[in-house]
Amino acid sequence: MTLTRPAFKLEAQALGKSYEDGTGHELHVLKNIDFSICASDTIAIIGTSGSGKTTLLNILGGLDDASKGKVLLNGHNIEKMTEKQRSRTRNQHLGFVYQFHHLLPEFTALENVAMPLLIGGEKVATATRKAGDVLTEIGLGNRLQHRPGELSGGERQRVAIVRAVIHQPDCVFADEPTGNLDRQSAAQAIELIMQLNNLFHTALVIVTHDLEIAARMNTVYTLEDGVLSHCS
Repeated sequence: MTLTRPAFKLEAQALGKSYEDGTGHELHVLKNIDFSICASDTIAIIGTSGSGKTTLLNILGGLDDASKGKVLLNGHNIEKMTEKQRSRTRNQHLGFVYQFHHLLPEFTALENVAMPLLIGGEKVATATRKAGDVLTEIGLGNRLQHRPGELSGGERQRVAIVRAVIHQPDCVFADEPTGNLDRQSAAQAIELIMQLNNLFHTALVIVTHDLEIAARMNTVYTLEDGVLSHCS
């Protein structure tokens, strides 16, 4: 399958994030970050725990607000949008994968994966068919009607990965997607992310401690002391 994606660009301009530390001092988590993501980019962000990697992803994805600077998605300032507009923008353009799967426990694997399509306005029959087709293609066809509690950890994360890309977003943000998995399940998860990235030609931004995973991306950045630096 070959998809021609429309132009996509997500930009952070002079982005900063600060918190008060409880003693009246300001803690600067992100400092004057300039960063851009274009269609089909694959980017890794590495750094120590607590360096602000998750905070950066949340701001880029419109889940949190910056203290200064702005985030532009195709030229539109995300922070100027209403929450309804942000939600619609995320559903249309972005996908998210986390260390923990965050699947809805009362729904089956099939229903969890179909959810972004339903939110985007797809008919139930169409959404269910698309979700079932992709889950079957990755070897989970016999687990469609299983709820998260009936799946292994690796299976849950693979379902979560499919959910993040089923609506063919322009960009997927993955925050330590293999951090809660054993080595074999982690390898399967990252292979699936790369497989679906190639299939749908999405941009991919992955936060990881795993340098082997980072090396598979086209571009690697380090976040240290609030400063984002391009690795040579």
